[in-house]
Amino acid sequence: MAALGLAPPPVPAQQFAAPAAMPMPQFKPPSFGTPSGGNLGGVLPFANTAAVLEQKRQSLADTLDAQQQAPVIAGLSGHIHTFWTKAKHSKINIENDMLEAVYARRGEYTPQKLTQVMASKQPPIYMMLAASKMRQIDALVRDILQGTGEEKPWTLNPTPSPDLNPQDVDSMVLSLKDEIEQAMNMGIYPSREQVRERLRTAKDELTAKMKEEARIKCERMEDKMEDQLLEGGFRAAVDGFISDLSTFKTAFVKGPVVRNKPQLSWGKDGSLQVNNTLTLEWERCDPFNIYPAPWARTIGDGPLIEKHKMTREELTQLIGVEGYSEAAIRKVIEQYGSSGLNDWLAIDTRRAAAEGKTQIGATSGNELIDALQYWGSASGHMLIDWGMDKKQVPDPEKEYQIEAWLIGDYVIKAVLNSDPLARRPYYCYSFQPIPGTVWGNSPYDLMKDCQDMCNAAARSLAANLGIASGPQVAILSNRLPPGEDVTEMYPWKIWQFESDPMGSTAAPITFFQPTSNAKELMEVYDRFSQLADEYTGIPRYMAGFGGDSGGAGRTASGMSMMIGNASKIIKQVLGGIDNNIFTPLLERQYYYNMRYSDDQDLKGDVRVVARGSISLQVREAAQQFRNQFLQATANPIDMQIIGMDGRAEVLRAAAKSLDMDTDKVIPPIEVLKERQAVVQQQQQAMQQAELQTAQGNAMQANTPPDQGGAPQAMPAPQAQGPQQQPQVNHNPSPLMNGQPQTNHFLPGKQ
Repeated sequence: MAALGLAPPPVPAQQFAAPAAMPMPQFKPPSFGTPSGGNLGGVLPFANTAAVLEQKRQSLADTLDAQQQAPVIAGLSGHIHTFWTKAKHSKINIENDMLEAVYARRGEYTPQKLTQVMASKQPPIYMMLAASKMRQIDALVRDILQGTGEEKPWTLNPTPSPDLNPQDVDSMVLSLKDEIEQAMNMGIYPSREQVRERLRTAKDELTAKMKEEARIKCERMEDKMEDQLLEGGFRAAVDGFISDLSTFKTAFVKGPVVRNKPQLSWGKDGSLQVNNTLTLEWERCDPFNIYPAPWARTIGDGPLIEKHKMTREELTQLIGVEGYSEAAIRKVIEQYGSSGLNDWLAIDTRRAAAEGKTQIGATSGNELIDALQYWGSASGHMLIDWGMDKKQVPDPEKEYQIEAWLIGDYVIKAVLNSDPLARRPYYCYSFQPIPGTVWGNSPYDLMKDCQDMCNAAARSLAANLGIASGPQVAILSNRLPPGEDVTEMYPWKIWQFESDPMGSTAAPITFFQPTSNAKELMEVYDRFSQLADEYTGIPRYMAGFGGDSGGAGRTASGMSMMIGNASKIIKQVLGGIDNNIFTPLLERQYYYNMRYSDDQDLKGDVRVVARGSISLQVREAAQQFRNQFLQATANPIDMQIIGMDGRAEVLRAAAKSLDMDTDKVIPPIEVLKERQAVVQQQQQAMQQAELQTAQGNAMQANTPPDQGGAPQAMPAPQAQGPQQQPQVNHNPSPLMNGQPQTNHFLPGKQ
């Protein structure tokens, strides 16, 4: 019941909690009366089960009636119905164009066009020119956007200058103070320049440390986001989006959507359990079910309605999700669960025919329930007029973003938009965007006239070839004897004729050959097929067709140059997908995790990098350059520069591109450092052993052979170069942060 209020949602306590809503008046169920129960011994109350269930059902019904009759809900329902009427009427022309695209993808004429073709006595031939272009676009885009791991079309990078942790900065300042005090106690007074230099050095060390921590957190966040996307159906959503992009005016993706879904898990006793958990999901939105405002310039501009066709199971999954009214959902299931609720539009029947669905299967026996999901703004005055508490509307002049679900006349959800920036979880892009509108041009829109001309040329060609396939016959019917069949022609046929009563010597039968226009019609077809390549920017040779392109296409280098020039259109489309789909979608997911996740090891300063516009050829070239770099640096001099850590990073990147488990092939940096420390210790031990052996040999050489006793100790070898004074540690106690003291202001440290 509190789910139907319009109030700012608090921050959820759990990771995937849905937004809360304004508290509504609570309705207590009535107490059980004596007809259905009583008191046992005057102490213990009791009631029969049927009466309890009936009174509970009646209590929910009373609560629902009170909710739906509240001013805030009644006013919202009317507001949604008003906008729904405007939106569906303004989309009629858009729906007609999208229906033509569906017919073109299936290689069929629309019913109106088919009637015209049949009236002209031409064969209903439909050339699959548009369908071929759609498949080419699907293949080109899907080949790049459907990668995983190293080949996925996005990544996370830490920001170039990560924010310094205030606690680490305070610790650095305290450590610097301790160093200065230690130097002053020893009689060394550093200058201002020395202090500044030491401060810059400490800051650089802290910055390097923060960059390394940011890189590690960035990798952890990227792994978590990729796991969420894979489990949330993002791959299927992108696959549907690509098909819509090549077919319709605009393609849509939605997410993340919070759903209450059953999942299998192991209990503490080892038994398999089914638990309902709130999960994040992504989905493709059907362009036929999206209704933006007629004046909307972007998907986030103006009100928006998405039409859903829900099953009983999908509705029951919403029970328990915060923000939804359980009483309203149960009433909807009770009233429409068996018969369904279909707000059939004219487009629904025509779309079913375009998709090849039978009329009976599309309209009868349907138990789906139509629901309207509304996203839009409402002024503070409107919310107050609807019955919202004035305390929840601090500024009546301000616009508040809301989300509401309407099924029939029941509002099952009404909350303020839970996003901190009031963004909607919808993302869209077109093959050719049109500025100032949500709907762009589909590939079929760009080549529609070319498709019609190719169809007309093919129909005329078929008719002409049929006529010109053999001779035409002209017969004087008045000279045929009775019963003569002139509808059959075969070799060695004997024709019978009667004499002309007028004495004419004209032949009673003549043959003539109709002219064939096949060459001209094929030239027309080829020309408009080439224009379709130019209009869409997808030449046929990009998909491996048209090897006889001639000119530069006769050589491998020339064909590569032509493909590179033609791929600019696809790169432009991929760049738009990066900027309008992947970047905002992944940023929303990243901030969702930052806001609701309890894992502090994931939270860092990162930026989303969508790289779908980088083609696979560029990635393969990068792999080749990486291998060349490994070969060029495989020498002792370069190894001293890049070190083991640097070479390990290059090897790790090369292994990722080969879909190898880098953790098993290349050890982590910590393990490499431990190995380097062990090698250094072994080398030092060997050097020390060699030095002791050399000293022993020298002592034996200086001892006279005729004198007994122990050999005299040799003086320690003098070190070459300037003499260094031994450093005395006057204050061996550790610093305040627990680090050992290292005085950088002593003469030997400067």
